[in-house]
Amino acid sequence: MRTTITLAGISKSFLGVPVLRGVDLELRGGEVHALMGENGAGKSTLLKVLAGVHRPDAGSIEIDGVEHSFAGPADAQRAGIAIIHQEFTLLPHRSVAENVYLGREPVRRLRVDRRRMVEETARLLDWLGEDGVDPTAPVSALPVAQRQVVEIVKALSTDARVLAMDEPTAALADHEVELLYDLVRRLRQRGIAILYVSHRMREVFDLSDRITVLKDGAFVTCAPTAELTSADLVRHMVGRELGTLYPERADPAGLGAVRLALRGAGNARVREVDLEVRAGEIVGVAGLQGSGRSALARAVFGVEPFTSGTLELDGVATRITSPRGAVRQGVAFVTEDRKGEGLALRQSVRDNALLVRRSALPPRRGRAAVDLAALLESVNVVARDEHQEVRFLSGGNQQKVVLAKWLAVDPAVLVADEPTRGIDVGAKKAVHHLLRELADRGVAVLMISSELPELIGMSDRILVMHDGRLAGELPAGASETAVMALATGHGVGEVA
Repeated sequence: MRTTITLAGISKSFLGVPVLRGVDLELRGGEVHALMGENGAGKSTLLKVLAGVHRPDAGSIEIDGVEHSFAGPADAQRAGIAIIHQEFTLLPHRSVAENVYLGREPVRRLRVDRRRMVEETARLLDWLGEDGVDPTAPVSALPVAQRQVVEIVKALSTDARVLAMDEPTAALADHEVELLYDLVRRLRQRGIAILYVSHRMREVFDLSDRITVLKDGAFVTCAPTAELTSADLVRHMVGRELGTLYPERADPAGLGAVRLALRGAGNARVREVDLEVRAGEIVGVAGLQGSGRSALARAVFGVEPFTSGTLELDGVATRITSPRGAVRQGVAFVTEDRKGEGLALRQSVRDNALLVRRSALPPRRGRAAVDLAALLESVNVVARDEHQEVRFLSGGNQQKVVLAKWLAVDPAVLVADEPTRGIDVGAKKAVHHLLRELADRGVAVLMISSELPELIGMSDRILVMHDGRLAGELPAGASETAVMALATGHGVGEVA
């Protein structure tokens, strides 16, 4: 018998503010059920209610027709519910088996039964069809995709019948996403109920059987995936027709002079890179994980400086050997790791927005007055006020604060690495239009993205990296097939 979990009328408030309002959700064994909504829609809170982290103020949870009340995560786990978090919860220097049974180690004669632990882990890996993972290997030696397998096996070791997966591809390289797809499909075939939370439309349509949409903490709709289009989903999530996600591209005749140029530039991770970005232009950079695309961005910003070749700004050869030096020469950098590198999460919106201006610019420029209200309004940051801590904002609003931080220093060049990672479709549109507005003001934008529709929709030209080198250049509107041909080391004409 396959498990059915029914959440009915789930409501939850914090400090009198409703976060969930009468949400209904049904999960069935052998089904992938996608949960979608903009940041702040209530998805994370609903997951925590399901996992026993939060107790609902109203509503019920039934498993196979029997009502359950979870006093904590342990209760939910005993009922067969497990959450696979976006950020892994593994101990890297312990073995796979030790992580799988962490805190629940089998004991024999008052000692941990390591042999049984390894055998049970091997059995679960075999059941899952993952015989390539060594139960005795340290987790630190595994690629990211296999670490995710360990998280899933850890959940299965508790006899989980329901897996909730929160943004499961966020940490995966492009080639690892297909491995996850195969894993999810095997779990579905084995009767596991999967709640799949993702901002990526393609994943949701590729994997899910049904989709539930939340908006502002309330249930909007639930429908079979086959009956929905991406336009339908966007309309349900944002409550209106979003229109085109991407702004119009630049008119080539209206571009300015070359603002950023690399001539044979290289370091330990990228080699002999030649590129130009003109004022008013958005140049996209594609490539598989490890191709050197992020290393290129970090080198331009002086995090891992170029050691050979030439970097030119507005036609003048220069050396950028540190982020502070980059900022002072008019180069800004939106990192792909928003929480780890882009923001001081426990500081206010105001402090984050002025962080670079105060810390990296010369004292006279850094102390000059800036209209903070106008700055935040220009990127449409939604916050209680400028003193609210950034950690309490949605992912989309956090990313807007990152952009505000760079707008405050009026850059000539903006390097944006995964500028819309982990934010909802409405926030993505806002970021896309903001990047185009910056380009229209004369900023040269170098944009790295692993989402091919975004890269193709936003770029005036596309550069593709492979094995630390530029493999080729493609015009605006190039096909995904052409991009992937170069990214995988083939010529464009070699892949049909």
